[in-house]
Amino acid sequence: MHLCISYDLPRSVRTVPSFRALLCKPLKPSSNARVLHFLASPDSQSSTRACFWIKPRKPSQDFDLLRVGFSANWRAMTESSSEQNSSIYDFTAKDIRGEDVDLSVYKGKVLLIVNVASKCGLTTSNYKELNEVYAKYKDQGLEILAFPCNQFGEEEPGDNAQIAEAVCTRFKAEFPIFEKIEVNGSNAAPIYKFLKSSKGGTFGDSIKWNFTKFLVDKDGNVVERYAPTTSPLSFEKDVKKLLGVA
Repeated sequence: MHLCISYDLPRSVRTVPSFRALLCKPLKPSSNARVLHFLASPDSQSSTRACFWIKPRKPSQDFDLLRVGFSANWRAMTESSSEQNSSIYDFTAKDIRGEDVDLSVYKGKVLLIVNVASKCGLTTSNYKELNEVYAKYKDQGLEILAFPCNQFGEEEPGDNAQIAEAVCTRFKAEFPIFEKIEVNGSNAAPIYKFLKSSKGGTFGDSIKWNFTKFLVDKDGNVVERYAPTTSPLSFEKDVKKLLGVA
């Protein structure tokens, strides 16, 4: 008998950065090798594809709980790449005025994407440095996309109109501001699901606080993720590298 663990993967998921299975302690020391597989479901019908085999080094030796983590490319699994989001340019987001913005308009630019808040202890310093970085490199191909979010300490409580006024008058931001969204949970904006799956954090994929930053290259690939406390000026060299600026 093989111990077999399977998962149904949702069609909407492009990649599964890591899914883990617990292989349980066998009832008998002589239990056979384990098999880990999953069910790929590009449509309503599922098909089983074996993707990882696990064999004990000593077949007669008993097992403790074993955690197995691995990366899987959803595109390769389902062979349906045309329906998947492969870059930031595949998304549309609403700006602070509620108008749709096709992010493909930013093709060829380096993007710094930030979830912002107006009443956070990190607000003043981050807006100040974001403004500095933007002023220095906007003419050389940098765009900063700011997404207000109220999920962390309720520090972005206003509506879109109030946020727009604060950003323009108080923080003097000239870079694009988008409508208020959620970045974690089932209602997270699609673009943030993509960002998190592309570049996980130190303690998991979830956004930990206001002013988490993602750096995207000119091809729409997420190349870096910075913690909320990481100041924009501290990774200026990374921005310059992607821009090709000496």
